[in-house]
Amino acid sequence: MDLQLRQLHPDDAPTLAQYANNPKVASRLTNGFPHPYTLENAQDFIKKNQPHQPRQISAILVDGAFAGCIGLHPQQDIWAHNAEMGYWLAEPYWGQGLMTQAVQQKVAYGFSQFDHLQRIFARPFGSNVGSARVLEKAGFQLEARLHHSIRKLDVYEDELIYSIWRKPQ
Repeated sequence: MDLQLRQLHPDDAPTLAQYANNPKVASRLTNGFPHPYTLENAQDFIKKNQPHQPRQISAILVDGAFAGCIGLHPQQDIWAHNAEMGYWLAEPYWGQGLMTQAVQQKVAYGFSQFDHLQRIFARPFGSNVGSARVLEKAGFQLEARLHHSIRKLDVYEDELIYSIWRKPQ
């Protein structure tokens, strides 16, 4: 399968809304990711994330078809050399090694396009073994496990902090 990252386009909205409107996807993301996820949510998300340069949010395409999103969120102030990575993949594409490829591509893009960036981190839920495995396969190292620091759907979860550092030049 061919995996590519590209800018979000307005015509991605219907498929984005269809795949994002999945409780299995929403249950592993922050409450900023709405559920149910509507076409209007998708349109607003695309409009909000088009103007950033370098591109922060990318569409994940599998064999040319929209399959999810991945983003880098640069931090501010004393954390300005960091960016948080977030991602989700449509359920039909789970378990095929595709997200590892997307993470690797986004890391390479981030370190090449954001000159000040030294560290990319991700914070999956402790119970999200698949996401932790994706990060490990992509070269991230576990830095911390914060006990019951997340509360989602009235359940307390551990928060894992994974990171990868820019290689010295």
